[in-house]
Amino acid sequence: MTNPYAPPSAAVSDVSDPAAGPTPAGRGVRLAAVILDGVVVMMAVYVPIIGGVVAAGLAGSGPPPSELPLELAVGSGVALIGFVLWAVFTIMYVSANGQTIAKKWLSIKVVRADGSRATLWRIFLLRNFLNIALTLIPLYGIIDSLFIFSESRQCLHDKIADTIVVNA
Repeated sequence: MTNPYAPPSAAVSDVSDPAAGPTPAGRGVRLAAVILDGVVVMMAVYVPIIGGVVAAGLAGSGPPPSELPLELAVGSGVALIGFVLWAVFTIMYVSANGQTIAKKWLSIKVVRADGSRATLWRIFLLRNFLNIALTLIPLYGIIDSLFIFSESRQCLHDKIADTIVVNA
């Protein structure tokens, strides 16, 4: 005989299991985030410098000018401002939620492998700086990138920093 006072025992399929941990971000969205972050840096830093070079007419041949042309100085100044703004927003987003500008736009973030918050220093020192230093090793960049196809979707730099990229 069933107890009429017992709580319902129906399974609920739309509730995520917190024991399963965070959901890893897809490979495509991670690639898109890397590309978008590159575009943001390019627009903030490189485009103003290239614009200054083109405006100053330095792209052609000829002897270098004895002084820095005004156009190049303005382009460099705008690039410096763009770099500072990019750095401020990146540090702000990474320290707040483990996101770069593009990761914020695409709703993904970096966390520790156990799902806890990744610190600013873990992300910048272990995940970024050390990874950049390791690119001096031939073929490291390719090997690092190919690790994304593992079951855990962790690149080599993620494994080194004990981080994962998850849906925010």
